[in-house]
Amino acid sequence: MTILTVNHVTTYTYDAPVRLGEHRMMLRPRDSNDQRLRVARLSIDPAPKNLRWIHDVFDNCVAIANFSGETQSLRVENYLELEHVPMEEPECLIEERALYYPFSYQSDEMPDLARCIERHYPDPQGKLDRWARRFVPQGKPIATAALLMTMTYAIKEGLGYQRRFAKGARAPLETLASGHGACRDFAILMMEAARALGLAARFVSGYIYVPDRDVEPGHLGGGSTHAWCQIYLPGAGWVEFDPTNGIVGSRDLIRVAVAREAHQAIPLHGRYFADDAVAGEMDVTVNVRRLPDDTTGVT
Repeated sequence: MTILTVNHVTTYTYDAPVRLGEHRMMLRPRDSNDQRLRVARLSIDPAPKNLRWIHDVFDNCVAIANFSGETQSLRVENYLELEHVPMEEPECLIEERALYYPFSYQSDEMPDLARCIERHYPDPQGKLDRWARRFVPQGKPIATAALLMTMTYAIKEGLGYQRRFAKGARAPLETLASGHGACRDFAILMMEAARALGLAARFVSGYIYVPDRDVEPGHLGGGSTHAWCQIYLPGAGWVEFDPTNGIVGSRDLIRVAVAREAHQAIPLHGRYFADDAVAGEMDVTVNVRRLPDDTTGVT
């Protein structure tokens, strides 16, 4: 078991006073068998008029803040401490009926998986279909785990990582055509490729631990929030696939939010109002660290 800490600070600055509208924050990790939250502290400056917590339609924990008065800055700091037990080797857990592709989900699974199987981006000329079918040998089955691992590594090795601070995510065909993208672009590409093969896929936002950045080649996506995808495999459940780093399983990944589409899992977003045009800047820092093995955490 590993104890990881996360310190995630987002700072907005404005060149004139503004009135802050509602801000929604998906910053609290999902408790599970492979990650258990021990400490969570959310600090907001200026302090909100009220702060409430809800669970959204995907059961993500969302903090909703409302403000009063004017300000020229907003600072949100999220500190976490959690136990992390990575789940790996999904091929050992997959039910026999799904060990080889193609396979079918059971009828009682389909109502809940259907929207995650549907294609979410247009592919009028079938370019993404053809790209996804490259990983499926003609006329014979292939091990499901091998198929998805190969696709994961193909994105990592075949496309260039490019950190991008602009809002939104690129369509899969745009990512393929450009030959590069950010972690969220790679996640969406793999999701849509998996959906093209009839598999249920969903988007994940969270953090990545970079284990010894100065000694080993670091994982890409460190120093900011990270994104990857999950694919539903009978017996193994929702399995993590990080095509940015070629990670299969939850090693070094901290899940915060899951959703059908990327825009449903934005870590922090909100609005501000002003009587005149106001320019604003955003700065984000994320530090993920491993505590010494003999550290006793606070409960």
